[in-house]
Amino acid sequence: MKIMVLEDEYALRISIEEFLNDLGFEVISFERGDELLDALYSEPCDALLLDVKVPGINGFELLKELREAGNEIPAIFITSMTHVDDLARGFELGCCDYIKKPFDLKELEVRLRNVLKRECFGAKKEIVELPNGYTYDLAAFELKQNGKSIPLTKQEKRILELLIKQRGNVVSIEQFCDEVWGEYVDSANIRVHITKLRKKIGKDIIKNVHGLGYKIDS
Repeated sequence: MKIMVLEDEYALRISIEEFLNDLGFEVISFERGDELLDALYSEPCDALLLDVKVPGINGFELLKELREAGNEIPAIFITSMTHVDDLARGFELGCCDYIKKPFDLKELEVRLRNVLKRECFGAKKEIVELPNGYTYDLAAFELKQNGKSIPLTKQEKRILELLIKQRGNVVSIEQFCDEVWGEYVDSANIRVHITKLRKKIGKDIIKNVHGLGYKIDS
């Protein structure tokens, strides 16, 4: 099983990685939240271990983005933040467990194995059915047509997820700019990405609503 770890403390990050490797897990670790998120769109994993206070996108923001996109990958927060409000926020965002620093690595193993065996998460697949034999796996970030995988870029995946999230509603260029890029991007650049995605999935699925934006019918 593959575990992704977000931890900016070098010594702790290496300790967790080596410990889980010895247990037989495949581990990929990151110092920055945006780096983990980018990697997750390229190679899905089975669980996340997330520190909260890290450079770039913090652990809370990262999990919030995943849950809003419909991704239910199991996540455990590992943090020195112990106030009850922080604990509550973590669980409200959809984490499975919360480990307070400092902790024993054996505790990490117990909590991780417990989360992985929960049927409500570990065996759950978030497959969205689309017309013409297309499906999109929100957990694996994978588009298929009749079972055959169709490669998408990171931005194309995020565009498609936003359209699925807003299914039945028109998504404006401004919304794509805010929710996919998170910063100002020229509208022509956004349209280029959408056009390339429509060529892969079909213009009859992602519809151009003239003057307003794009939509996938519900």
